[in-house]
Amino acid sequence: MNSCLLLLFMLEMPLLWPCLIATENFKTEKAKQPVGYHLRVKRGWVWNQFFVPEEINTTHHIGQLRSDLDNGNNSFQYKLLGDGAESIFTIDERTGDIYAVQKLDREERSLYILRAQVIDITTGRAVEPESEFVIRVSDINDNEPKFLDEPYEAIVPEMSPEGTLVIQVTASDADDSSTGNHARLLYSLLQGQPYFSIEPTTGVIRISSKMDRELQDEYWVIIQAKDMIGQPGALSGTTSVLIKLSDVNDNKPIFKESLYRLTVSESAPTGTSIGTIMAYDSDIGENAEMDYSIEEDDSQTFDIITNNETQEGIVILKKKVDFEHQNHYGIRAKVKNRHVDEKLMKYHTEASSTFIKVQVEDEDEPPIFLLPYYVFEIFEENPHGSFVGTVSATDPDHRKSPIRYSITRSKVFSIDDNGTIITSNLLDREINAWYNLSVTATERHNVQQFSSVPVYVQVLNINDHAPEFSQYYETYVCENADSGQIIQTISAVDRDESTEDHHFYFTLSLEDTNNSSFAIKDNQDNTATILTNRTGFSLQEESVFYISILIADNGIPSLTSTNTLTIYVCDCDENGNTQICRNKEFTLSMGFKTEVITAILICIMGIFGFIFLILCLKQRRKQTLFPEKSENFRENIFRYDDEGGGEEDTEAFDIVELRSSTIIREHKTRKTTRAEIRSLYRQSLQVGPDSAIFRKFILEKLEEANTDPCAPPFDSLQTYAFEGTGSLAGSLSSLGSAVSDQDENYDYLNESGPRFKRLACMFGSAMQSNT
Repeated sequence: MNSCLLLLFMLEMPLLWPCLIATENFKTEKAKQPVGYHLRVKRGWVWNQFFVPEEINTTHHIGQLRSDLDNGNNSFQYKLLGDGAESIFTIDERTGDIYAVQKLDREERSLYILRAQVIDITTGRAVEPESEFVIRVSDINDNEPKFLDEPYEAIVPEMSPEGTLVIQVTASDADDSSTGNHARLLYSLLQGQPYFSIEPTTGVIRISSKMDRELQDEYWVIIQAKDMIGQPGALSGTTSVLIKLSDVNDNKPIFKESLYRLTVSESAPTGTSIGTIMAYDSDIGENAEMDYSIEEDDSQTFDIITNNETQEGIVILKKKVDFEHQNHYGIRAKVKNRHVDEKLMKYHTEASSTFIKVQVEDEDEPPIFLLPYYVFEIFEENPHGSFVGTVSATDPDHRKSPIRYSITRSKVFSIDDNGTIITSNLLDREINAWYNLSVTATERHNVQQFSSVPVYVQVLNINDHAPEFSQYYETYVCENADSGQIIQTISAVDRDESTEDHHFYFTLSLEDTNNSSFAIKDNQDNTATILTNRTGFSLQEESVFYISILIADNGIPSLTSTNTLTIYVCDCDENGNTQICRNKEFTLSMGFKTEVITAILICIMGIFGFIFLILCLKQRRKQTLFPEKSENFRENIFRYDDEGGGEEDTEAFDIVELRSSTIIREHKTRKTTRAEIRSLYRQSLQVGPDSAIFRKFILEKLEEANTDPCAPPFDSLQTYAFEGTGSLAGSLSSLGSAVSDQDENYDYLNESGPRFKRLACMFGSAMQSNT
């Protein structure tokens, strides 16, 4: 017969024998097997699942393993293998009893898979093959419910109807939901009645009574969750929910004052604030925003606007008041909410109102302009003194003081005593299209009374600017370009303002139309296309083309401008790409900029060097202005065989040779009297260059030249009195003739012109004095 291993286990009840698995559901040996029970017969083993209650704190007997070959003589040894063997579970090797030696927690681990083996002690061999079995930890209710998403907070509108969903709370239980009711929860409300209720099974909180935020704006609700459907022995957990009431516009604004008294001066301008009124609204935020309005005001003199920050009503002057005409007013104002939902209109059926009394105070009034502002138009380019417009103001008082007008801070316009505004400068709309002026009217009898009015002058456009290229164009054409090839698209701009859209017309000049290698096509969209008018270009023959393009606008009258487009011939690549030429131009321009900068630096250095040289020369000249005071004067006399050319001869002698030093003469004291100098000069006519008299004469003339501020830096004294001894031509001068000075009359020199005036003065007067 086959052997049989009996597996016994214990679950809060006695063991059943033999080959019977005992559970709380087993009643007899042939009773119905429990759910989850598993039985298999293999090679004499009977193995099954063991159910162990959790929370076992001490060593606890679980069940027994026994082979049907065991005859009770203790010759068999039972062994336990697998996860948890010897650490959590132990087995009695002789009897096969299994024990749990550690505390078990199903929430940490609910299943253990072990293996059992029976060995014959005498032979040391296994009596039967290993057999695997399972130990399952059964659940007990040892975990209380816990809420997942604490803390809870919800917002619900005030005055919400009953049954309105507020929030849903959810709790979880770690116990086994398949074991009894351990994880079946029941929700209840501990705090929050009578305004809230909760669904026991879902945890949904609903409103059970209407609430008014103005009375209480938030509520604390405490929720409890119990497992085991609230049965005795159930565990529970609690949480709190903060429920806030959001505002709805269920309150209208109300005036707390039934009467307001305000005052206004008759001199107050339109728009002046004369006082404030205030209504109160129990709502908050957007629901408390309100609008004030005038309900009763037959004079249409006042208005009310709302201050959006303070929600006050500001009473302002809508029209000027006049004490002499009316000195008091009575108006009624009302207030209502700005945002009201149609569902809440029942709370706003009648608006709150209040009465306002306004007293007008008498004042010495300034002049009043007939209009609150003036707008004038004038065409640009009108001449000086052109009429712009007229403003008018009057004195509202009984004395009717004359008025003087002035314009504040304007150099373009002026105004006369009649209020007529004229231009004082030319106007250009492209510079300034609008002028905002302030005209002041002042009483002549009381300059403290004045008023101002804004005057807006619009400068109207005339077509005074011709269109021009919208940008600088850098155009290239390939040498191998075909006829009709597009090389550039151009556009134009016009600084004039046009009542219609600008429209430009592009054409070539007459000269370029007849001779140009290029053509232009007007695209009729304010652009034009430049095309080649021939095939092939030569970079060596003509590298640059200049074409004149006429651009006309649609103004009245139409203006035309001539714009020059420069086209460079480019040695393009195989694909006809001109980018290589553009890169070259950029490189050359960069190199040119570098050369220009270098040249500028060199010029600056040269200028500084020149200035430095001039300063040095001036300093040296100052040091040698009167050389006879500091060193011996050196004079050089040279002899020539040719005749002198007169006073205007500047090329008879080599000035460089005259200035070279060959003869050094001794410096001697000279006389300074004018009569002696004239006598010495007359004597010098009879002597040679080595005469001391001649040398003194030269020194005297040199002193005159040095002290003359109009003399040039270098002076040349040319003397022709001594004819020289080596001339082959002989003397041609009359000065050395045999006629004596007394016989010669020099008065004819006075008739020879200004050039001989000095000679006539010297010789004519000298001869007369001698006579």
